[in-house]
Amino acid sequence: MKRIYSVLVENRAGVLCKVAGLFWRRCFNIDSLAVGETDDRKVSNMIIVSAGDKRTLEQIEKQLNKKLDVIKVKTFDETESINRELLLLKVKYNRTTRRDIMENCDIMGAQIVDMSSTTMMIQMCDTPERVQIFLNSLKGISIVEISRTGTLAMMKCSDNK
Repeated sequence: MKRIYSVLVENRAGVLCKVAGLFWRRCFNIDSLAVGETDDRKVSNMIIVSAGDKRTLEQIEKQLNKKLDVIKVKTFDETESINRELLLLKVKYNRTTRRDIMENCDIMGAQIVDMSSTTMMIQMCDTPERVQIFLNSLKGISIVEISRTGTLAMMKCSDNK
């Protein structure tokens, strides 16, 4: 079972280390971690994705709420949220593979953002599942470098919340 934690924290040096240390000490795994400032420069938002049984996921939330630098913890699952991940991918191409790469990009909604005579850089912003499908579709292509942001997520809009 996967759970997404949106954690508002004080934007100070060492806070990320303290949160990561909490996961390390308790042997909880972090599947994905993304951190960025909010509209208030004194506050950052950490989006942490973790998996485990119900008890483990409840423990993670309780431990996060105990941290002094943590302002607020919201938890939700993938069905309650909009999730996105950014992928930057550099691939080698030749005359034979160029068209296949471009067709895969077109089908999956990825864009070619830079190109040389032998390599191209592709960007894609989509759900983590679709990013993985895109990467799987390029298995026969020579991948030079991959950079992924990890999951960003927000609760879906609701008139009640």
